Amino acid sequence: MITLVRHILERKGNDIWSVAPETTVFEALQLMAQKDIGTVLVMESDRLIGIMSERDYARKVILLGRSSKETKVKEIMSTEISTIQPDQTLDEAMALMSIRHIRHIPVLSKGNVIGVISISDVVRGIIARQRETIQFYEDIELDR
Repeated sequence: MITLVRHILERKGNDIWSVAPETTVFEALQLMAQKDIGTVLVMESDRLIGIMSERDYARKVILLGRSSKETKVKEIMSTEISTIQPDQTLDEAMALMSIRHIRHIPVLSKGNVIGVISISDVVRGIIARQRETIQFYEDIELDR
């Protein structure tokens, strides 16, 4: 049953797409397009220092008339980073993402990034859990 954040990572994998803070926004966007992702982690060595999302690009580059080829990721990345642990529940993930108005959240274990989950991943996990619960009760009903 899918109940924990680690169950999502077991299903989708632990791919981590990141860029350095000195990377141009244009290069980060190319990576995001190539990997079909909505956010990239900003890492210095193995340390998470920020996140750049499509929202950051829209609000901090496009709307301000900046150039994505000249602007560095470090200039627009979000530095207030919410994270979650692999053994936290999907309900905790949903609540945190809803309260913080975020669509992606890094998963950390012992201080190291082990993956990223999206709000879509969490919703799919909750739906799968509900289907499993419904099936369980339907099976009980059939056994009567």
